[in-house]
Amino acid sequence: MKIYISDLRKAKMCARGSRAFFLARGWDWQDFLKNGRDARDFIDTNDAMALQVVGVAKNGQQQ
Repeated sequence: MKIYISDLRKAKMCARGSRAFFLARGWDWQDFLKNGRDARDFIDTNDAMALQVVGVAKNGQQQ
């Protein structure tokens, strides 16, 4: 499963904070915007907000 920018928006995550999250992990923001990112990467961070995004992506709505 992939996570896309639309999932971040559904989870009500701000772009500024999301970009900072990606930068802190060395993830490519521009590549994410074009191609999404594997949900496993988000799960592996064990970050509460990242896990919320995965949950939203799985369920299609904000939790």
